[in-house]
Formats: sequence, C-alpha cells, structure tokens
Amino acid sequence: METVILSLGFGLVIGLALGLTGGGGSIFAVPLLVYAMSVPPHEAVGISLAAVGATAAWGVIQHLRGGQVEVRTGLLFAVTGMLGAPLGTWLNSLMPEKLLMLLFAGLMLAIALRMWRRSTASNTETETTGCSPAADEESTNEATCRRDPQGQLQLTSRCAVLLIALGFATGILSGLFGVGGGFVIVPALVLFSGMPIHRAVATSLLVIALISASGIASNLIADRPLDFHIAALFTGGGIVGLSIGTQLGRRISGAVLQKGFSMAVVVVAVFVVTKSMF
Repeated sequence: METVILSLGFGLVIGLALGLTGGGGSIFAVPLLVYAMSVPPHEAVGISLAAVGATAAWGVIQHLRGGQVEVRTGLLFAVTGMLGAPLGTWLNSLMPEKLLMLLFAGLMLAIALRMWRRSTASNTETETTGCSPAADEESTNEATCRRDPQGQLQLTSRCAVLLIALGFATGILSGLFGVGGGFVIVPALVLFSGMPIHRAVATSLLVIALISASGIASNLIADRPLDFHIAALFTGGGIVGLSIGTQLGRRISGAVLQKGFSMAVVVVAVFVVTKSMF
C-alpha cells in the first residue's frame, strides 16, 4: 500500500510540474524513486522515462484537440532526439551509480540557474506561460528560424540543422538521466523556431513522449529491469497532476513559477549530492 500511495503522490508532483512548465517534472522523478522508494538508479531512469513519456502523451492528446501542437516542427525535433536517446542509454550503462547521481545533481543545478536567470530577464514574459500575444509576436521576430505571414515555420537549412542538433542533444540527456528534456525543448522552440510559448509548451509534450518512447525501447533492448507496476502508478498520478498544472499555468505569473521551480530543484540537487557523498 505504501508503494501505491508514494507512486501516485510522486506522479502527481511530476505531472503538476509538467503541466505548469511543459517540462521539468521529470527532473524530480529519479531522485524520488531512488531516495524515497529505494529503486536502484539505473532502473529508476527507465521508470522515469516510462512515466514521463506516458504522461506527456496524454497531454499531447489534450492539446491536439485545441490545435496547439505544431506537429511538423515537433517531429523534426523528436526524430533526432529518438536517435540520441539510445546513445544516452549506452552512456548510462557505463557509469557507476554514484557518478550518475552526482552528474544528475549537476544537471539539476544548471537547469535551476538557467530558469532563475530567465525569470529575472527583462523579456521574461516572452518565455513564460503567462505571456501576452504581443510578447509571443516579439519572440517570433527575434527567433533564429523565420515564419511566413500565416505563422508557418520556414524550414531553411540553417534552421533545420539547429533543430536537429538540439533534438539530438536532448535525446542523449533523456537516455542518460531519464528526463524528458522539456527544460531544453521549450526554450529552444521559443528562442530558435519563433514558436509562441503556449504552442511550444504543447509541442514539447509531443517531443517528450516520442523521445521517452525511444529511451524505454533502448532500456528494454538492453535487458534492463523495468517495474511496470510503479511506472503505471506514476503515470496515473502524473495525468491528474498534468491536468491540474495546465489549468494553474494559465493563472500563475511565469516569473513566480520559474523562481519557485528553480528553488525546489536546488533543494533536491543539494539533497542528492549529500546522499551520494555521505
């Protein structure tokens, strides 16, 4: 019973963060599985990928109905990410568990620092879920890729190479640490493809779902253990949290949301380092 309650509760937390930010919830999944549920780190990566991927897939279905997902751009990003995920899984298999958790903590601190800086930047409103249509338009104008008057992405060679490289790097991170990569995908889509923030959050869920699927397949092919029972419970809680987070994200200031998220990530990262070292 304790495993059921913890899995549903932790899944709720992850889904809530995923719905609020379009990514980032998975950064908590591995530490929660390892330190609160005593799951071995390498198995925790697989469970995290399964739960986050399934939760993100549920979110994609909801956003597709509202026409918020830019499928073509998302697929370009995701396909290269799916190629990078097996490489990340292979690198994961080479690392001792202690080193894996310390590198994971380093990734968490880097993400927290980046989100904090973004929240205090003068153009914060262009990068958050609470931005205005005018801010969305501004972000589009400053993007590396260009869009036609109808808002469709003009896929030049420079733009394609950039999105492919970012997708591949996101896939490696996903396979290595069991994260969805939304903390990379959302800002990348906004800053480089000129995608409005609401559409970027929705499209990132498509990318996360597909890259996670590749990571799960890599784990299964490598004959890694994967507890489907815990993954299913995490997913159940995550779907509820995702629905709540999506609604809350429309009411909370983006700057406040990102600062709160950054502080929570720092606390968890310090905890991970402490547990790994002592």
